[in-house]
Amino acid sequence: MKDPWTPQLESLGAYIRTQRQLADLSLRQMAELAEVSNPYLSQIERGMHQPSVRVLKSIARALNLSAESLLTQAGLLDEEADAPTHEGSAVEAAIKSDPRLTQQAKQTLLAVYRTLLPDDGGAAHESD
Repeated sequence: MKDPWTPQLESLGAYIRTQRQLADLSLRQMAELAEVSNPYLSQIERGMHQPSVRVLKSIARALNLSAESLLTQAGLLDEEADAPTHEGSAVEAAIKSDPRLTQQAKQTLLAVYRTLLPDDGGAAHESD
């Protein structure tokens, strides 16, 4: 029987691999920065091993990401818990999931986006 965490681990591994590639780091360079072995990092990227919170934090630091983003990808933090319940949540999800953006860029875009939303939580008023 397949472990129910397998899809989550595979998704986390793919996310880490993508972020590593976007940072233009080899597996060896990334392992050195994260202070883990090459084989261990390879297993994490292939979804074959469940990393500890300490290792996730080390990987996040090596990739210049927030630990929260990796913990969310790992399923250890609930992204929806602090997500607003307005129509913009799809926009926010798209911003958060875009691997081309740095964490700082994502936070900036989200902050700007949220300032454009109406305070009353209803639909925006058109001024045309």
